[in-house]
Amino acid sequence: MGTMIDFSAAGQDFQGYRAEPSGPARGAVVVIHEIWGLVPHIREVADRFAAEGYLAVAPDLMGLAGLDAVLLAELGERRKDHNAQDEVQPKIRAAMAPLNSPEKAAAITAGVATVFDYLEATPEGADRTAAVGFCFGGSYVFALAMQEPRLAAAVPFYGHASFAGDELYSITCPILAFYGEEDTGLMGALPELTAAMAVAGVDFRPTVFPDAGHAFFNDSNTSMYRPEAARIAWEKTLGFLEQQLNEV
Repeated sequence: MGTMIDFSAAGQDFQGYRAEPSGPARGAVVVIHEIWGLVPHIREVADRFAAEGYLAVAPDLMGLAGLDAVLLAELGERRKDHNAQDEVQPKIRAAMAPLNSPEKAAAITAGVATVFDYLEATPEGADRTAAVGFCFGGSYVFALAMQEPRLAAAVPFYGHASFAGDELYSITCPILAFYGEEDTGLMGALPELTAAMAVAGVDFRPTVFPDAGHAFFNDSNTSMYRPEAARIAWEKTLGFLEQQLNEV
């Protein structure tokens, strides 16, 4: 069972869920939540990393994003009911509007960087801190990889990589990325991203799961969860972290 710890970034206070391994640490992991916030599922993912020997911190970035965590959590639950999709989707878009602000994006980026610095300064994470994120969190894993040369490994699950100019050339860590074949928006952008990563010389390893869509790893979302894809992705993630965090 983890504990909540305090952080500050961009002039705002926020918290993170810290889960510790019971024995010697294999490294450290920043776990970045979906747009629904630091829900029980994400804390459970942090606990799973701790059980595998990693010091894990999952920050609650909702306040930094200017988002209503309670409202989005409620809408996220209602979204699982297919009969409520038409009603809920416009409310979700409205609730997510603050993300269009460059200032909010900068605050989220600062929060992620603060948690990375915290882990990098620990004995467990020194020179072996990775980042894993889901959807919203996956996008900020890509962003962290572009901005932080000390990042040892990056694992974005169905994240959007937003880049301009030569930003990909600044990536120094390998990236293991997961996608669902039915996630049409991200799949449409994947060929261009893969080609751009290759030109930039980035070790980019995309894995696409057939018969899966967005949020296939989220076992609290029964309509999207795909147990076999989630199992394989988890095993690949653990193998990737074991290799990358023990090479340094």
